[in-house]
Amino acid sequence: MRMVVTADFRLLAMAMCVTSLPMAAHAEWQAVEMIKTYAITGTSGRELYDSIGERGPLLGPKVRAIAHTDFKLTWTRKYEPQPDGACLITVNIPKLIITYTLPKPSAQLPASTRKSWQTFIAGVEAHERVHGGFIKDMVKEIEAMSVGFSVPDDPKCSKIRTELTKRLGEISNKERRRNSDFDKVEFSDGGNLQQLVLKLVKEE
Repeated sequence: MRMVVTADFRLLAMAMCVTSLPMAAHAEWQAVEMIKTYAITGTSGRELYDSIGERGPLLGPKVRAIAHTDFKLTWTRKYEPQPDGACLITVNIPKLIITYTLPKPSAQLPASTRKSWQTFIAGVEAHERVHGGFIKDMVKEIEAMSVGFSVPDDPKCSKIRTELTKRLGEISNKERRRNSDFDKVEFSDGGNLQQLVLKLVKEE
């Protein structure tokens, strides 16, 4: 069974009417980051890894992940018709929640296994937080692009939504490629994640 560590990208844009914020509002924000665990069994490195293969998050009908980074992104956004007939985005504030799903042994581990497990899970979490960083970079790019974004001849602010969706798709696709390239390096021969798995199984 092929084991992968990946990030799931779901871009959800929410337009809300906000009347009390100034034009081109650009508020400071921070992502909320949470860790969720799933239980695995075993007391040796091999048993723990086998359990991950049986219980890890499903990414498809037959593919399970060691760990998983997911996120929910919503926006407080205001579109304002302009005197010249254009439409301008004057408020665009993100709310980002990132969830890291990691394996957790359900039983106390022997000292030798515990040491190798701690090294393994620390490396896996660090890997996932790189994906989380990519997500935050994507949101910052969307924010920078869209605050003050305008479309001419759009008094009903309908064209701007279509154009914005197109640009969001381009940014999201770029981020997918960035994550895919990162995983390819991490899981390549001699790559960081491959080495973490080998050391766990061998309990090094």
